[in-house]
Amino acid sequence: MESAAARQGWRILIVDDSPIDRQVAAKLLIRRLPVIVEHAEHGAAALQKMGRSHFDLVLTDLNMPHMDGLELVDAIRRLYPLVPTILMTAHGSEDTALQALRRGAVSYVPKRRLSSDLADTVQDVLSVCHRDTHEPRLLECWAQTEFEFRLGTDVSLVPILISHLQRYLRRVGHCDEVELIRVGVALNEALQNALFHGNLELNSELRNRNGDEYFREAQIRRSQDPYRQRQVRLSARESPDEARYIIGDEGPGFDVSRALAEDPTDPDNLTRLSGRGLFLIRNFMSEVQFNAAGNEITMIHRRSITSGPSHSGHGNHQRTS
Repeated sequence: MESAAARQGWRILIVDDSPIDRQVAAKLLIRRLPVIVEHAEHGAAALQKMGRSHFDLVLTDLNMPHMDGLELVDAIRRLYPLVPTILMTAHGSEDTALQALRRGAVSYVPKRRLSSDLADTVQDVLSVCHRDTHEPRLLECWAQTEFEFRLGTDVSLVPILISHLQRYLRRVGHCDEVELIRVGVALNEALQNALFHGNLELNSELRNRNGDEYFREAQIRRSQDPYRQRQVRLSARESPDEARYIIGDEGPGFDVSRALAEDPTDPDNLTRLSGRGLFLIRNFMSEVQFNAAGNEITMIHRRSITSGPSHSGHGNHQRTS
């Protein structure tokens, strides 16, 4: 499907000290592609034009006065890193072209093959590089995204799922990298709790006593009824203001009131053997809620959290924004 930018015309800057070569390249592109072409006679003039107007791609010769193509490639990569540069190479400029490719140019077309290769090369480069650079405009219109996942007893899927959710939060700019890791830690704790303590009904005291025995028992139960039939459900709803995760299991649940009676701001929780996962969840998420049975947790992460957690009763826990 043709993009809106392509329908309006890709803006191409052709840089060459030869007026004839500039005209040849422009005609070849206009004949085949929806482009708007501008010209510059050397690198310095090209940078002046780029400072005044947006261009989707720069097509440049290498050997020019004032500022050659190699210097131009360096400058574009430094000043306009989202604008790709394609080289037009003449016989004898192969070494310089190789340097330019290593320093930031994305492709090249020998001048003797402009008529056969130029339009296809430009189209190929634009098709792969502008898919993401124009996406921020679309994200300004983004309202909400929802995911639904069902996990069985394969714990190896947990980090894969978390990575998927983190990647999307990063893409929409929900939070910085540190906060993104904290969201990942909270998701990991909730998913591990649902799988091991919920569906496999393993007691955390066993893990504290003997971790090897704990995981051996987990492996056994993964192939036994009723445990092997159970699933962990994750629903994710992400919007510009918050990310909401609901994680549920098919186990018997736990005593929610007892767990939430503990103060999440108490540093003594750091030294306790049990309850570490819930402690981290309640400190990293803006709000945490449980259903009455204790086999479903709702975790909400809001943008621009500036203060620490505050305890708010048995049904939920909130951190003020």
